[in-house]
Amino acid sequence: GSASSSLIDYTITASASDNGTIAPVGATVVNEGTDQTFSITPDSGCYILDVLVDGVSVGAVSTYTFQQIAANHSISAQFAFSSHTISASSETGGSISPSGTVDVEHGTAQTFTISPDDGYQVADVYVDGVSEGAVSGYLFDAVSKDHTIRATFTALTFSISASADSNGTITPAGISSVFSGGTQTYTITPDRGYLI
Repeated sequence: GSASSSLIDYTITASASDNGTIAPVGATVVNEGTDQTFSITPDSGCYILDVLVDGVSVGAVSTYTFQQIAANHSISAQFAFSSHTISASSETGGSISPSGTVDVEHGTAQTFTISPDDGYQVADVYVDGVSEGAVSGYLFDAVSKDHTIRATFTALTFSISASADSNGTITPAGISSVFSGGTQTYTITPDRGYLI
Protein backbone atom coordinates (compact mmCIF):
# COMPACT_ATOMS: atom_id res chain seq x y z
CA GLY A 1 0.00 0.00 0.00
CA SER A 2 1.10 3.48 -0.73
CA ALA A 3 0.76 6.20 1.84
CA SER A 4 -0.90 9.29 0.60
CA SER A 5 -0.11 12.64 2.13
CA SER A 6 -1.80 15.90 1.43
CA LEU A 7 -0.09 19.15 2.33
CA ILE A 8 -2.16 22.04 3.50
CA ASP A 9 -1.23 25.49 2.28
CA TYR A 10 -1.41 28.58 4.46
CA THR A 11 -1.11 32.24 3.55
CA ILE A 12 1.02 34.81 5.29
CA THR A 13 0.07 38.39 4.42
CA ALA A 14 2.92 40.89 4.79
CA SER A 15 2.62 44.68 4.67
CA ALA A 16 4.72 47.72 5.46
CA SER A 17 4.00 51.35 6.24
CA ASP A 18 5.68 54.16 4.32
CA ASN A 19 9.44 54.67 4.85
CA GLY A 20 10.48 51.02 4.60
CA THR A 21 9.92 47.59 3.07
CA ILE A 22 9.17 44.02 4.08
CA ALA A 23 10.19 41.08 1.90
CA PRO A 24 8.44 39.12 0.67
CA VAL A 25 5.52 41.55 0.56
CA GLY A 26 1.87 40.70 -0.04
CA ALA A 27 0.43 37.19 0.20
CA THR A 28 2.95 34.36 0.50
CA VAL A 29 1.59 30.81 0.25
CA VAL A 30 3.53 28.27 2.34
CA ASN A 31 3.21 24.55 3.03
CA GLU A 32 2.13 23.38 6.45
CA GLY A 33 5.05 22.70 8.80
CA THR A 34 7.54 24.84 6.91
CA ASP A 35 9.28 28.03 8.03
CA GLN A 36 9.06 31.43 6.36
CA THR A 37 11.40 34.35 7.09
CA PHE A 38 10.62 38.00 6.42
CA SER A 39 13.20 40.80 6.15
CA ILE A 40 12.27 44.27 7.39
CA THR A 41 14.32 47.17 6.00
CA PRO A 42 13.86 50.89 6.77
CA ASP A 43 14.45 53.48 4.06
CA SER A 44 17.48 55.73 4.37
CA GLY A 45 16.90 58.23 7.19
CA CYS A 46 14.25 56.03 8.81
CA TYR A 47 14.08 53.35 11.47
CA ILE A 48 11.89 50.35 12.34
CA LEU A 49 9.25 51.55 14.77
CA ASP A 50 7.52 48.19 15.39
CA VAL A 51 6.65 44.85 13.80
CA LEU A 52 3.23 43.30 14.42
CA VAL A 53 2.66 39.57 13.99
CA ASP A 54 -1.02 38.65 13.95
CA GLY A 55 -1.65 42.12 15.41
CA VAL A 56 0.75 41.69 18.36
CA SER A 57 4.02 43.62 18.68
CA VAL A 58 7.23 41.62 18.46
CA GLY A 59 9.38 44.76 18.74
CA ALA A 60 11.53 46.62 16.24
CA VAL A 61 13.07 43.49 14.67
CA SER A 62 14.79 43.43 11.27
CA THR A 63 13.86 39.80 10.54
CA TYR A 64 11.06 37.53 11.67
CA THR A 65 10.62 33.80 11.04
CA PHE A 66 7.33 31.93 11.27
CA GLN A 67 8.30 28.37 12.31
CA GLN A 68 6.42 25.16 11.53
CA ILE A 69 3.49 27.06 10.09
CA ALA A 70 0.08 25.61 10.97
CA ALA A 71 -2.23 28.58 10.38
CA ASN A 72 -2.69 31.72 8.32
CA HIS A 73 -0.74 34.71 9.66
CA SER A 74 -0.16 38.39 9.09
CA ILE A 75 2.96 40.49 9.59
CA SER A 76 3.11 44.26 9.40
CA ALA A 77 6.17 46.51 9.64
CA GLN A 78 5.94 50.10 10.80
CA PHE A 79 8.63 52.69 10.10
CA ALA A 80 9.33 56.28 11.15
CA PHE A 81 11.78 59.02 10.23
CA SER A 82 15.12 58.84 12.05
CA SER A 83 15.24 62.57 12.49
CA HIS A 84 13.16 64.52 14.97
CA THR A 85 12.97 68.27 15.40
CA ILE A 86 13.21 70.29 18.58
CA SER A 87 11.89 73.84 18.24
CA ALA A 88 13.92 76.04 20.60
CA SER A 89 12.95 79.64 21.38
CA SER A 90 13.61 82.31 23.97
CA GLU A 91 11.89 85.50 25.03
CA THR A 92 13.42 88.93 25.65
CA GLY A 93 16.15 88.95 28.27
CA GLY A 94 18.28 86.02 27.19
CA SER A 95 18.99 83.28 24.71
CA ILE A 96 18.85 79.52 24.21
CA SER A 97 21.54 77.63 22.35
CA PRO A 98 21.10 76.04 19.92
CA SER A 99 17.99 77.94 18.85
CA GLY A 100 15.43 77.61 16.09
CA THR A 101 14.63 74.24 14.55
CA VAL A 102 17.20 71.67 15.68
CA ASP A 103 17.31 68.30 13.88
CA VAL A 104 18.13 65.39 16.18
CA GLU A 105 18.77 61.78 15.14
CA HIS A 106 16.38 59.24 16.69
CA GLY A 107 17.64 57.85 19.99
CA THR A 108 20.37 60.45 20.48
CA ALA A 109 20.62 63.22 23.08
CA GLN A 110 20.51 66.99 22.64
CA THR A 111 21.53 69.57 25.24
CA PHE A 112 20.29 73.16 25.35
CA THR A 113 21.99 76.01 27.25
CA ILE A 114 19.89 78.86 28.60
CA SER A 115 21.76 82.16 29.11
CA PRO A 116 20.24 85.33 30.58
CA ASP A 117 21.42 88.74 29.34
CA ASP A 118 23.07 91.15 31.79
CA GLY A 119 20.46 92.36 34.27
CA TYR A 120 18.17 89.35 33.67
CA GLN A 121 17.69 85.93 35.17
CA VAL A 122 16.00 82.76 33.90
CA ALA A 123 12.31 82.87 34.87
CA ASP A 124 11.26 79.45 33.53
CA VAL A 125 12.00 76.86 30.86
CA TYR A 126 9.06 75.08 29.24
CA VAL A 127 9.55 71.68 27.60
CA ASP A 128 6.58 70.58 25.50
CA GLY A 129 4.59 73.25 27.38
CA VAL A 130 5.48 71.92 30.85
CA SER A 131 7.49 74.05 33.30
CA GLU A 132 10.96 72.71 34.16
CA GLY A 133 11.76 75.65 36.47
CA ALA A 134 14.50 78.29 36.22
CA VAL A 135 17.17 75.92 34.86
CA SER A 136 20.34 76.97 33.02
CA GLY A 137 20.32 73.92 30.74
CA TYR A 138 18.15 71.04 29.61
CA LEU A 139 19.01 67.59 28.22
CA PHE A 140 16.70 65.69 25.90
CA ASP A 141 17.87 62.09 26.34
CA ALA A 142 17.14 59.38 23.73
CA VAL A 143 14.94 61.58 21.54
CA SER A 144 12.04 59.58 20.08
CA LYS A 145 9.64 62.34 18.99
CA ASP A 146 9.48 66.04 18.16
CA HIS A 147 9.73 68.49 21.08
CA THR A 148 9.56 72.18 21.93
CA ILE A 149 11.65 74.12 24.44
CA ARG A 150 11.09 77.77 25.36
CA ALA A 151 13.06 79.90 27.80
CA THR A 152 11.60 82.93 29.57
CA PHE A 153 13.51 85.60 31.48
CA THR A 154 12.79 88.29 34.05
CA ALA A 155 14.74 91.41 34.90
CA LEU A 156 16.83 91.20 38.05
CA THR A 157 15.51 93.34 40.86
CA PHE A 158 17.21 94.70 43.95
CA SER A 159 15.62 95.86 47.17
CA ILE A 160 16.53 99.20 48.74
CA SER A 161 15.47 99.78 52.32
CA ALA A 162 15.10 103.48 53.18
CA SER A 163 14.44 104.95 56.62
CA ALA A 164 14.95 108.24 58.49
CA ASP A 165 15.30 109.00 62.19
CA SER A 166 12.69 111.05 64.04
CA ASN A 167 14.13 114.42 62.92
CA GLY A 168 13.23 114.18 59.23
CA THR A 169 11.73 112.11 56.43
CA ILE A 170 12.84 110.15 53.39
CA THR A 171 10.49 109.53 50.47
CA PRO A 172 9.78 106.85 49.45
CA ALA A 173 10.27 105.19 52.81
CA GLY A 174 10.40 101.45 53.34
CA ILE A 175 11.51 98.86 50.78
CA SER A 176 11.67 99.72 47.08
CA SER A 177 12.34 97.20 44.30
CA VAL A 178 14.53 98.46 41.50
CA PHE A 179 15.33 96.63 38.25
CA SER A 180 18.98 95.98 37.51
CA GLY A 181 20.40 99.07 35.80
CA GLY A 182 17.37 101.11 36.88
CA THR A 183 17.30 104.20 39.09
CA GLN A 184 15.50 105.16 42.27
CA THR A 185 15.32 108.75 43.48
CA TYR A 186 14.88 109.66 47.14
CA THR A 187 13.82 112.98 48.67
CA ILE A 188 15.39 113.61 52.08
CA THR A 189 13.77 116.39 54.10
CA PRO A 190 15.02 117.47 57.58
CA ASP A 191 12.49 118.69 60.12
CA ARG A 192 12.48 122.45 60.86
CA GLY A 193 15.63 123.35 62.74
CA TYR A 194 17.54 120.23 61.64
CA LEU A 195 20.16 119.60 58.97
CA ILE A 196 20.77 116.44 57.01
